[in-house]
Amino acid sequence: MKAIVVVDKNWGIGKNNDLLFRLPADMKHFRETTSGKVVVMGSNTLLSFPEGKPLKNRRNIVLWPGGEKREDCVIVGSLQELFGEIGKYPADDVFVVGGAMMYRTLLPYCKEVIATKVDADGGAQVFFEDLDRLPGWSLEMEGEPLETNGYTIRFCVYKNSDVKSF
Repeated sequence: MKAIVVVDKNWGIGKNNDLLFRLPADMKHFRETTSGKVVVMGSNTLLSFPEGKPLKNRRNIVLWPGGEKREDCVIVGSLQELFGEIGKYPADDVFVVGGAMMYRTLLPYCKEVIATKVDADGGAQVFFEDLDRLPGWSLEMEGEPLETNGYTIRFCVYKNSDVKSF
């Protein structure tokens, strides 16, 4: 399993249940990376999408205790149920996409994090783990700076040397 995330220079990821930045180059990267794959999220992330609809061209799995079953995505009520559902797919095809609690809960089970780093302070209210300081994590790839919508970003890949199994 992998996680994919956009972080500001303080590892901030969100504010008011929304993204910190509008980054067309990152949105394209996200679509290309996750299209045809499985995306895993919490209920707040699903509800933050336009009209609360899941992402197109992906299998959407949502951890939502007490959430009603839906036709357009898979709703699971517990972490055990989530692990059972995730286990049906190849690990390299599963991407954790948010929010903060899902990232925090599932990060130890991720072998890789694809992080888009924004060279700006987004005034975040919620944060991702600082992978530069987290034991077991190492920066494996750092892309060249890229300008998008007035921001400088870099696509980075972090690897986890101590992946937990579920």
